[in-house]
Amino acid sequence: MASAFLSIVQQIIRKGSLKLTLANGETHMIGDGTGETVAARLADQEAEDAIRRDPTMKLGEMYMQGRFILEQGNIYDFLSLVKQNTTNEIFDFKMAMLLVGRIAWQQVKSRMPGNRNKHNVAHHYDLSAKLFDLFLDEDWQYSCAYFEPPGIGLDEAQLAKKRHIAAKLLLEPNQRILEIGSGWGGMGMYLTEATEGADFTGITLSEEQLKVSRDRAEKRGLSERVRFELQDYRTMTGRKFDRIVSVGMFEHVGIGNYPNFFRKVSDLLDDNGVMVLHSIGRPKPSFGTNAFIERYIFPGGYIPSVGEVVPPLEKAGLLVKDVEILPMHYAYTLRHWRERFVARKAEAVALYDEQFFRMWEFYLAGSEIGFRWDELFILQIQIAKNPFAVPDNRNYIARNEARLKEFEARRAPLEKVTF
Repeated sequence: MASAFLSIVQQIIRKGSLKLTLANGETHMIGDGTGETVAARLADQEAEDAIRRDPTMKLGEMYMQGRFILEQGNIYDFLSLVKQNTTNEIFDFKMAMLLVGRIAWQQVKSRMPGNRNKHNVAHHYDLSAKLFDLFLDEDWQYSCAYFEPPGIGLDEAQLAKKRHIAAKLLLEPNQRILEIGSGWGGMGMYLTEATEGADFTGITLSEEQLKVSRDRAEKRGLSERVRFELQDYRTMTGRKFDRIVSVGMFEHVGIGNYPNFFRKVSDLLDDNGVMVLHSIGRPKPSFGTNAFIERYIFPGGYIPSVGEVVPPLEKAGLLVKDVEILPMHYAYTLRHWRERFVARKAEAVALYDEQFFRMWEFYLAGSEIGFRWDELFILQIQIAKNPFAVPDNRNYIARNEARLKEFEARRAPLEKVTF
């Protein structure tokens, strides 16, 4: 009799070629035989049963633990094979109840009054700086790059991302600029050097990122114009900013905190100011985050739909001036990151261990799958209070990008990040 696990896999994989070895040693060829064969093996019965009961969580865990083993192809190849056959991860009532329970708990957590932001940020961003050095670009941009024109490399695409956002900010001399979630300082230094007399403040909850950012600003002679602070946006008071930017941070706010986030933006943004919000988005509400990502990678995170972002934004008295959807650019970015990370596996294992390496490989591969197959995208929203703060056409973006390219040609080369 076929095992319950085998039956599920045979229901899923109709196209493609999967060679599956069960815990009892049986090997089965599954699919229609097309494409490159992916060969996977279950190391023990407990691993097989766990994935059968809860694939969303347990597939990643068993891969981390070396109990779901890829003998031909890699974890991206396996996940891609599954996604090309189905986007449905619910195959029985028990799985449905697991999903409902996780969604309910994530919704409750997102509305809890206690502040878990710093803990959640530290879980990911306070990992060893050497880890991020294994796969990021020369400026340590840990967010979606902008592959325009198509085919450029990762370093060029991350520079294009900064340029594109800066163009939408409509930077002018002597402006006060705030970045909510300032990473390792690359965006802040770019905006400051591109804007005569700019006064920049970047806030983060990561102590590791804060140290690197301050060191980089000092080495570039920007300490008097660039301040990086360990600061929660929710407790900022007493200052108004001409420009606000937030890149790759909104995913960590939590759906229950969107009203508070945009009310604080409204408090901090000058009446004639402009903000650009850059976030991962999805085509419809999901109400919860992937269980593996929530537990191991980004606790407290949530990816919104456009329809979940706009109502609290408008209720805060803010205006949506421009919306741009960037599909596939994060898939390209994640492919670069994963290939770089895997190429330096020995260094990653030396930093942590084999299980940590597989956890991050699974995270990078699974995230790329999300952008290639689950319709995730990058959402850029331009925000203002004054309806006349932004031109009435989008031609200014290309003009500003051309000007910024001239600045980049004159800009001193970036120093290697040190830690």
